[in-house]
Amino acid sequence: MDLDYQSSTFEPVAEPLEPEGAVRAPEPTRVVLAPAEAFPRIDLRAKGEPWERRRTAGKRLRASIPHALHAEGVSLDGRPDPVDLIIRSNEGRQARLVPLRTARMAQSPFAFLRGAASIMAFDLSRSPSSGIEVVMNGDAHICNFGLFGTPQRDVVLDLNDFDEVTIGPWEWDLKRLVASLNVVAREQEIGRDERGRIVRSCVEGYRRSMADLAPRGPIDVWHRAARADQLDFDGIEIDAASQTVLRKAVEKARRRDNASLLEKVGERQVDGGWRFRLDPPILAGIDDATRDAVISGLELYAESLPRERRFMLSRYHVVDVVHRVVGVGSVGTRAYLALLFGNSDQDALFLQVKEAVAPAHAPYVSPLPEPYGSHEGARVVYGQRLLQAVGDPLLGWTTIGDRPFYVRQMKNMKGEIPHALLGGRSLSFFAFGYGALLARAHARTGDAAAISGYCGGKENHGFDEALAEWAETYGDQNAADHEALVKAIADGRLESGGVTEG
Repeated sequence: MDLDYQSSTFEPVAEPLEPEGAVRAPEPTRVVLAPAEAFPRIDLRAKGEPWERRRTAGKRLRASIPHALHAEGVSLDGRPDPVDLIIRSNEGRQARLVPLRTARMAQSPFAFLRGAASIMAFDLSRSPSSGIEVVMNGDAHICNFGLFGTPQRDVVLDLNDFDEVTIGPWEWDLKRLVASLNVVAREQEIGRDERGRIVRSCVEGYRRSMADLAPRGPIDVWHRAARADQLDFDGIEIDAASQTVLRKAVEKARRRDNASLLEKVGERQVDGGWRFRLDPPILAGIDDATRDAVISGLELYAESLPRERRFMLSRYHVVDVVHRVVGVGSVGTRAYLALLFGNSDQDALFLQVKEAVAPAHAPYVSPLPEPYGSHEGARVVYGQRLLQAVGDPLLGWTTIGDRPFYVRQMKNMKGEIPHALLGGRSLSFFAFGYGALLARAHARTGDAAAISGYCGGKENHGFDEALAEWAETYGDQNAADHEALVKAIADGRLESGGVTEG
């Protein structure tokens, strides 16, 4: 029997999202973490279809959803006011921080794109789709690729933010990535032709990587990781400028450990103990009740870790907790930073406890299956474990009050690529690499053979051209939406203020 993938266009849900209730004082709530027996059983007797047939099935999809359809720009027919969507996305956030979020989004068109995941989710929901779904990142713009350390102390380059993770069309991730490349290139005053080359490089990286992964075994796919000091993408050579940028970024990441962070954000008290150096609103003090609730939440979080890592965590104790403002799109959500010590006051551990809210794409995709759908923190954690080649060994989730959170290490060997400093050629190299890394992430849970069949082989550039055209038109739309936000601030419709550095 031939395989058949159903092509589709996703329709948005008409009803608005329900706002969260009034903010309650955080009180620890115990939740029962799903035992292994609760997970669906797998069938190791059923034989799968050969990858060649799945690739052919993907190729057939081009007849119903031609590559050229992806070049079509955003339809304004029935499109909501972008400012209304931003206002809706503020529901449930801490009201005192919403003006700061607005100010950060107003800084530039790219800052706006970062915070406007809900707007782009609506636009993508009405775009053509092959119908092949993956565990998608949901927010795969270029600043959500970065450097981080492995348990073996290597530094790898990969996706590094998973707040918006869900199950949906692979195209949505790729389109958000190429749109971000176009917008960043505009801010660097790179011309339209060169912007097109940068986007095509990204799509080529995705397409070539997916073609390479299609025939490979699942274990091979899952073991693929990109060591930052040994980047090797099939189809492109790293240029000297990119090599220099990468080397400096890796060196900086290696210096960013718990000890260096302690010196930066901590200070000794008169009793000799360490506490956070407050810097409101970025690092702000909290009351005793909230502090106790966060610590109780961390004790509950330990139950989401494998037993051996829970044992390791048990050798630490919390000495201080603060509220921390993070990112652009996340501003206003509840995020705490905990300082723990183990063997001595030189053995610091920083854990970020971040509120997990419903992903921007939730209104436009099917409800997530268990165990992903019942706890937003678990959704983020499971999504990261599925997509990221090498994960954080202390990644887990918890509940504080009635709100879901996830927990991860903070700043340990983490770094970023300074895209603002990249020229056209270097931006093309990293665009290619990010496309390849996104393909690797999608191939871990999706059908790489079918996606490759739809995209085309290593020499088929029709899909590249279509997405380059789409990214250019979306860059125009994003600029107009950013102007609408700036105007809404000037007209007094939105309040803006606070420390804008993100």
